Amino acid sequence: MPRHINLRQIEAFKAVIENGTVSRASEILNVSQPALSKLIAHLEFDTGLRLFDRVKGRLAPTEHGMRLYGEVGRIFSGVRQVENAVDAIRREEQGRLSIGVLPALANTFIQRVTTGFLQERRNVFCSVQALGSQWIVEWLIARKLDVGLVSPRVDNPYLTLEPLMEQPLACIMPLDHPLAEKSLIKPDDLDGMPFVAFDSDIYVSHIVSNMFERYRINPQTVLVTNAAPTVCEFVAAGLGLSLIHPLMVSGLEQRLAIRRFEPEILYSFQLCRSADSRNAHIVEAFVEVLREKASAISNAVMLAQSVPPAA
Repeated sequence: MPRHINLRQIEAFKAVIENGTVSRASEILNVSQPALSKLIAHLEFDTGLRLFDRVKGRLAPTEHGMRLYGEVGRIFSGVRQVENAVDAIRREEQGRLSIGVLPALANTFIQRVTTGFLQERRNVFCSVQALGSQWIVEWLIARKLDVGLVSPRVDNPYLTLEPLMEQPLACIMPLDHPLAEKSLIKPDDLDGMPFVAFDSDIYVSHIVSNMFERYRINPQTVLVTNAAPTVCEFVAAGLGLSLIHPLMVSGLEQRLAIRRFEPEILYSFQLCRSADSRNAHIVEAFVEVLREKASAISNAVMLAQSVPPAA
């Protein structure tokens, strides 16, 4: 006689579809293969549906199986939302702050900011996640994050966005590069030069390309990447020059020559948080330190740009 289906059967069903085989699913759930096969057989009996076809010893989901999997996905998504809400409440009560930051800033910059914040708040526990802008937005909406730093193009009605840390892009080059003797770099200086660029779908690449077109110069692009730390590493290794936000160079001042670039190409990030954050007092304290440290770090990098090394 059919019984009510149970959560363990659903977990087994979901694991088989997502992992492709009973053996892999049993490893994920930490049960034996016979036990998992029995859970699947009981689920099919209790639902009266054939959820899998047996093909050469493997389970292939049927149309009914995939329809049920869609419903299961929605249920587990709801469970995750509850778990995220519980985690957000726990962070509020226990003094926890979860920070999302672009990989471009997941360097010495975020370390200095977070360390400065924690120096006077020993009772706060911080989590720092390096993520793309879209993931930061989704995690904020799901309450998995309390605050984030995202690109200037992000917009979302469910979040509060604030432009932050606007600075002109700086020109970076190897320490021994001939242009390091100059205190100011101009577009003509880059014409024909080896250049390390950002991927075309990254906003900073778009505004730099527009400048190149406007001044009719053509640097020799030798490498393209989507990550600021990668740009900096290749420039420091002598592959070419690049244009980059000063905060992306934080911690690398001794390995790179950093020079002012004109005309100024302004670029900023955005501070991103939930409009109804329950962790507002901790978030606001962090943001205050963020603004202070960002200004100090930017000024230090700008100072490094102003004077070329002595001959």
